[in-house]
Amino acid sequence: MPKRKDRVAPPPPKDGWDFRYATSDAVKGWEQICSAATANARVAWEKITSNPKNRDSRQHPLKGTLAYRSVGGVEMEQWQYEVTAGGRIWHCIDENKKIIWMVDASVGLPKATE
Repeated sequence: MPKRKDRVAPPPPKDGWDFRYATSDAVKGWEQICSAATANARVAWEKITSNPKNRDSRQHPLKGTLAYRSVGGVEMEQWQYEVTAGGRIWHCIDENKKIIWMVDASVGLPKATE
């Protein structure tokens, strides 16, 4: 079972983005998303790791108090990917290390947006 700071498999391509779990909640949430929407989870992984700052109908930066988040003591932009109608992946982008940190994943809307 993966844990915090582990890679969200598979490994990145050469010069690609590494995708890692920032929290244990992200690990659990990702497993739930993969079980509930396998094909959508794969597309989400591919889109996030190929271009984490691509703005489209499913991927965009969060706003207001959710726009930034500290991961490992580093303040980063926080983005959202809409996996399904309710399912979300929140991720932060460390451009210096080319690491995307999955901070939350859920099959329903994240609690912070309630």
